[in-house]
Amino acid sequence: MLNWFRGLLARPEPRIDPERWRRVVAGLPWVAALDPERDARLSLLTARFLASKAITPVDGLQLDEDERCTLAAVCCLPLLEFGAEGLHGWSELIVYPAAFRVERRHTDASDIAGLDVVHEGEDELIGEAWDHGPLVLSWADVQSDIADPTAGFCVAAHEMAHKLDILDGAMDGTPPLPRDWQRSWARDFQRAYDAFVETVDAGHETAIDPYAAECPEEFFAVCTEYHFGAPDLLQEAFPEVAAHLARFYGPAPLA
Repeated sequence: MLNWFRGLLARPEPRIDPERWRRVVAGLPWVAALDPERDARLSLLTARFLASKAITPVDGLQLDEDERCTLAAVCCLPLLEFGAEGLHGWSELIVYPAAFRVERRHTDASDIAGLDVVHEGEDELIGEAWDHGPLVLSWADVQSDIADPTAGFCVAAHEMAHKLDILDGAMDGTPPLPRDWQRSWARDFQRAYDAFVETVDAGHETAIDPYAAECPEEFFAVCTEYHFGAPDLLQEAFPEVAAHLARFYGPAPLA
């Protein structure tokens, strides 16, 4: 029993075949732009993702090993500074061939008659992150993001931002941070978010996707996409937010 336990402790860190990693990197502009040290760090994170997460294609989708590695790599890109702790709390990546529909049901406050008002409907999504469940992605949209990496869209990074956000128990646009940094983050993000909502409500054109005005957590997730996909635009629109994200995620690969 003791020898078995010692063997478990000595189990080597999972690694990706170097040839496969070179193929995957060649097809991922954000990763190809990394310096060697960060590339190596991402390779280790990706290997850990592949070893610890089930990747489940659905609706007839089939994924080969390189495609699975690609998905794991884009999911791990936001973890380069945060580390493997960002993988905690969930165990599965579900991948649809394209956008998928989900049923929604929510209850409003009681109406004038004192009855709860229940709303039901369907939403079409390209990604979703359950609080304590799987991460869900559209493969077609991941591929579209890769094909146009400077457009400001990266659905995998968006959903991983939500996974990081919830690690402290609250989905509020502020991931787990040291206390002083958390205060300045919350202050600067709230200020930028409030100004952005005013711009959207006034019907003015916005520098980033207006979906970011939905709530603080979506503002954080959308800004995360721009950190990786259009960092110069993010820097111009929200310099304080861009500075926090550069510290949190590391330098934007395509800056």
